[in-house]
Amino acid sequence: MSLHAPFTGVGLQEDASEQEIYQAIHHQLVANAKAVKLCHEIIPVAKIGNMLLGAINYPFTCNPDDVIAAMHENNKWLFFGDVQTRGKYPGYMLRYFRENGIEIAMEDGDLNVIASASVDFISFSYYASGCASADPKQKEVGNIVASVPNPYLEKSQWGWLIDPKGLRILLNFLYDRYQKPLFIVENGLGAIDELDENGEIQDDYRIAYLNDHLVQAGEAMLDGVELMGFTTWGPIDLVANSTAEMRKRYGFIYVDRHDDFSGSLERKRKKSFFWYQDVIKTQGASLTVK
Repeated sequence: MSLHAPFTGVGLQEDASEQEIYQAIHHQLVANAKAVKLCHEIIPVAKIGNMLLGAINYPFTCNPDDVIAAMHENNKWLFFGDVQTRGKYPGYMLRYFRENGIEIAMEDGDLNVIASASVDFISFSYYASGCASADPKQKEVGNIVASVPNPYLEKSQWGWLIDPKGLRILLNFLYDRYQKPLFIVENGLGAIDELDENGEIQDDYRIAYLNDHLVQAGEAMLDGVELMGFTTWGPIDLVANSTAEMRKRYGFIYVDRHDDFSGSLERKRKKSFFWYQDVIKTQGASLTVK
């Protein structure tokens, strides 16, 4: 079950109130617990996981107010993992409900259902990190998760911060918090790919992005993190969910299709395809450690 951060969409209208959003989230959490419990009953040895949007925020400065701001921003998405692993609403969320006049309507037994089923592992997507600040003068940007830009990091063509070490930090953070195996189920770079004079795509920028993130995942494993696996987003070009564009490409395989609906739909393997093939074949030995 995929549960992303509050306010980023749970199948509701964009003008839905927080009350409506969190009410819908409650129903989703109950349904999730029922599904986990049923799967365990049907297949006792099965391992059932969730999915989080791993969008870790750093404090913009060492000002304690910024540290608290980062804590609040991270709690917005950690809330889901906390409920799905610990079986109850965390105190910080109950406080948020109280202070914002949010009252969740619950059926008899809802909390018992949530408490009865814990996921076996945590899976998550990771594309970029962000910063949080208590200073209202610091402008937030972003088309998936709004955050204050980090001046120490480069950006993708769509303004997403490229932070491989952030993946290592996130892996350690989640493992320390939950003590459950982790699974990176989305990681990749959206970029504009151009065919060269030979009709090939030399996407060295994608190779560099994935290489550096895989290296940091390896570092996290050396730190003691139990990492189940890694899958990229995605193997083949498709319409980008975040911007509804075809030109924002993620795949190892190019698809001749464009935003104006032109193109033959012909598939072509990019340079990154053969690179990733070698990474798999060598079990990571071909990765470049900087």
